[in-house]
Amino acid sequence: MSRYFTKTQQVLGINERNIKYIKPSNNKRAIRVADNKLLTKRILVEKSIPIAKTFAIARNRNELINFNWDDLPKSFVLKPNRGTAGDGVMILYGKIKKKKEFDPFVWVKADKTRMNVSLLQEHTLNILDGQYSKGQLPDSAIFEERLKLLRIFKPYSYRGVPDIRVIVYNSIPVMAELRLPTKESDGRSNLHLGGIGVGIDMATGTTTSAVHHGKIIKYLPDTKLPLSGIKIPEWRNILELAIECQHASKVGFLGVDIGMDREKGPVVLELNARPGLSIQLANLSPLGVRLEKARGLKVKSVKQAIRLAQDLFGGAIEEELEELSGRRIIGIKEPIEIIDNKGEKHKTTAKIDTGAYRTSICSSLAKELGLIETVKYKKVRSSLGKEGRSIIDLSFILDKRTVSTEAFIADRQELKFDIIVGRKDLKKFLVDPSKNILLKE
Repeated sequence: MSRYFTKTQQVLGINERNIKYIKPSNNKRAIRVADNKLLTKRILVEKSIPIAKTFAIARNRNELINFNWDDLPKSFVLKPNRGTAGDGVMILYGKIKKKKEFDPFVWVKADKTRMNVSLLQEHTLNILDGQYSKGQLPDSAIFEERLKLLRIFKPYSYRGVPDIRVIVYNSIPVMAELRLPTKESDGRSNLHLGGIGVGIDMATGTTTSAVHHGKIIKYLPDTKLPLSGIKIPEWRNILELAIECQHASKVGFLGVDIGMDREKGPVVLELNARPGLSIQLANLSPLGVRLEKARGLKVKSVKQAIRLAQDLFGGAIEEELEELSGRRIIGIKEPIEIIDNKGEKHKTTAKIDTGAYRTSICSSLAKELGLIETVKYKKVRSSLGKEGRSIIDLSFILDKRTVSTEAFIADRQELKFDIIVGRKDLKKFLVDPSKNILLKE
């Protein structure tokens, strides 16, 4: 993994993750909750957090013997309660009726393998015996709803439903990836089974780089479909769900797996107290750096946590746009430095107003900075026709670029901003209204 990062980038390793983040953040109760899917479901339901529906549960051999297979729908997911990394998960894609009375129907897996009741009983028995659970302890089998695939993901998914994994630390989503099921992974989204991990820009919910079997890829295997640029639907709701899961479970370092159902929208699938670290490669970004940025921040609300996630850990798509266009992306509120006649710089906050043609500065601020000495009068066009306006020469620094212009003088003492920057002076910039929304006015 380290070959994809620069020498100055420190990739978070398993030992460091366990000692520095999991041990201080996840107590035994929290880990017990995340490791038990049924307990997780109960806690999330109590907090009105949407989860995948449970059709049935087999807790022991006696319940398996008396299990009514006729009650199961055409498609469902069979999974171990305490399973990890997708082991033991079986996705039943459809149901075929047969004429034979002793075996009237079979279900079909993602790879088109047919599973009759006897085969399903055998797999369920392996789950109960603990074949897939941590420590191989006796377990329960969960028969769960199979989500309906969104149309946007259909070209990218092989007979399964993708999920979005979000890493949450200190109530802040710090990193996320889209996990795509493949033929190799048997319709499951787990990366170690052959699924594809695609990094997500935290600010925009748009996919960036992708990884398959530890190697960076640009296109979906055997196709020309690019894996970057996929816009994740309901991105803000996904981040909100991930944060609420941490609050409900009290798991301080948490991986939240969220599926997208065509009818229900975002649905929580699982919680993970020991999320894998390949998400770093999918995002081409060391997780430890982001965790340190989030450490110790005081987060008062879910809304603030989302803003922090977007401001601190977004920007991959933004950088690409800047590179392609040659313009810098700015928000609607930006810190600037006004240069006075002596060459000294004065910091303030400007409103970026694409509705105004020319930049305008408050007369009292212009007078305070000695800029009023350059005042001149010009006839300019307005909605009322041509009129005389007071104009001064003005230079300011916006996002490290110096802008020299002529600005109107206006009385703005009753307004929030002493200066607005009009579109005449924004030729070197692109304006994104969602950027810098945390900047104080």
